[in-house]
Amino acid sequence: MDILGSEELVKNTLKEDLGRGDITGNLLFPPDLPAKAEIIAKDEGVIAGVDLARKVFLVVNPGVNFEYSITDGSRGRSGDIVIRLQGLARGILSGERVALNFLQHLSGVATLTSRFVEAVKPYPVKILDTRKTMPGLRLWEKYAVRLGGGINHRLGLDDGILIKDNHIRLCGGIKEAVKRIRQQAPHLMRIEVEAENLSQVKEALEAGVEIILLDNFSLKEIARAVEMVERKALLEVSGGITLANVREIAATGVNFISIGQLTHSAPALDMSLEVI
Repeated sequence: MDILGSEELVKNTLKEDLGRGDITGNLLFPPDLPAKAEIIAKDEGVIAGVDLARKVFLVVNPGVNFEYSITDGSRGRSGDIVIRLQGLARGILSGERVALNFLQHLSGVATLTSRFVEAVKPYPVKILDTRKTMPGLRLWEKYAVRLGGGINHRLGLDDGILIKDNHIRLCGGIKEAVKRIRQQAPHLMRIEVEAENLSQVKEALEAGVEIILLDNFSLKEIARAVEMVERKALLEVSGGITLANVREIAATGVNFISIGQLTHSAPALDMSLEVI
């Protein structure tokens, strides 16, 4: 997986962690001391970020050798060896924390996504991510969401039209906001409108939008919105989604469920690096 800007991301993150160098490692070990190490999974989950971890070690030790035991998108179990590496001791230890931070976080995103995807089976609803991502990591986090079986929502503000609550307030209503968009937007772009209540669902439907986002609706209100829309628009649900209620929401017949938790609050998948 080679995402544009990943090398710059790795270098900036290493600079943040290393500063002027690893004082402890540099004092303890000569620069030519070789070492072997393994990155081991301590939890079960979907692995993501292997290539990003590899880039970390290549920057600090260009001659490092890798052996992948588990590839991105594979499910790892506690005790599984994710990566074996051989290189200079200083390089391995100085890249350890940054590599693990990437691996643990992205694997956590992929794993949590897979749990939501599994929870809504066999309903045909799609699990979406959001723009609630960690600064600088959006493309990688959305990559991890896909590895977990989810679908990407907008990558950024330039990637789709979504008229939200503040847009509606500034325009004076949904009808006016949609009118302004239609006058200028490319004809191939669909319009999505965020609704905060059933009255706004009706207004968005009358405006002829293609997608309606039900924001923080109760289960009863979601079911009512599905009845109102009658497949005249696609329905997305967001806000307050948990593993405990996502299946009930999927059962209402909505098309999409977007979950900020996938990226902003995914628990890290525990891993460790151990020198052999």
